[in-house]
Amino acid sequence: MKTVIMGTGRMGSLIRTTAEGIVDAAGQPVFDIVAQIGFDLSELENAPAADVIIDFSNVATFDAVVAYVERTGAALVSGTTGYTPEQMDRLRELGQNTRVMHSGNYSIGIAALRHLVAQATRELPGFDCEIVETHHNQKVDAPSGTAKLLLDAVVEAEPEAGYHPVYGREGMCGARDPKEIGMHSLRGGTVAGVHEVSFFGQDEEVTLTHRATSRQIFVNGALAAAQKLVTREPGFYTFDKVMFA
Repeated sequence: MKTVIMGTGRMGSLIRTTAEGIVDAAGQPVFDIVAQIGFDLSELENAPAADVIIDFSNVATFDAVVAYVERTGAALVSGTTGYTPEQMDRLRELGQNTRVMHSGNYSIGIAALRHLVAQATRELPGFDCEIVETHHNQKVDAPSGTAKLLLDAVVEAEPEAGYHPVYGREGMCGARDPKEIGMHSLRGGTVAGVHEVSFFGQDEEVTLTHRATSRQIFVNGALAAAQKLVTREPGFYTFDKVMFA
């Protein structure tokens, strides 16, 4: 599978190293890395057509990635977070002509956590919900894309409840609105990712936690998803839909 990788940092390098080690049942390489693009986005303008482009880079590459997909028809596996609603709409439009997948997290464990969070929301009515995420000190966006996915899981589980996010608290903010969901971001060190969703009731508390000890879990999920995505019809896909549908 001819593949372009966006990003030459830690994630991009790990994607390449892992992809180059994957072989099929006959011992043949599954991925053929035809280009890996770093800070010079003009290189993407001249990059050869590929079956898939894997992008875990930065929001600054958005226009260049979209242009490449439009030019080549390559499938897009996107794990870049921090996109605006308008940019997300643009990705959905791309799905009219090619295969596009976007997720804030490519971990199978996180996919399971989302299902558990939705179940807890339905089965713990009246409980207060708070979401806390922790990442390394180089992460540029907050809250994380995964935290947003978990927020969506709560809201979509009870769409008539009127849940709404509150991003941190400061000063005399008053008593907690029972319909608010606190979103909190911690940054420090080299933490690959910790996500906690807590439900607080009368005299009891339930907390669901996922800890990533390395970025390898996201790489493995993205490469597995890429192999499945290229076999699909054009459309905009979630990680769950491709991996578990």
